[in-house]
Amino acid sequence: MPMIIGKILENEKRVKFNVEIHCTNCGKKVPGGILAGVRYSQTKAFKIELENFKKKYLCGICRDKKRLEKH
Repeated sequence: MPMIIGKILENEKRVKFNVEIHCTNCGKKVPGGILAGVRYSQTKAFKIELENFKKKYLCGICRDKKRLEKH
């Protein structure tokens, strides 16, 4: 299932991007890609958000491990 970035307005067309995203902790490739609204996908803010997302992304397993370490 693709991850949604930004807001998708009601009745707005959606664009799916098959972007290579890897967990920043274990390196696993994340399946599914990214989903965004057409208008937002053409903005500079989208590009910045996508780059930040790729730099900070944790897969579910690593995210859960990190969450459990805090408790």
